[in-house]
Amino acid sequence: MTTTTPEKENKPPVATLRDGLVYAKIWARQTEKGVFHSVSFERRYKGKDEQWASTYSFNREDLLALAKLADQAHTEIGRLQTQEAA
Repeated sequence: MTTTTPEKENKPPVATLRDGLVYAKIWARQTEKGVFHSVSFERRYKGKDEQWASTYSFNREDLLALAKLADQAHTEIGRLQTQEAA
């Protein structure tokens, strides 16, 4: 059986990476088998009402930033796992 932290606890991400308006958030999930990490990506933008909002789809212009952040997230998760194993 896998146990996860309920979403209602609203734990913050263990790391947030940014390239312009594209963000990668790294999440840690404790299970019986140890800590597992996942990554969510979002792009911030100002809407018609000039309020900041988020989207989870990306334009062609965002893809290079997204790829860079995916690479950085991979490296950061490796660092976190090494740190947790120590």
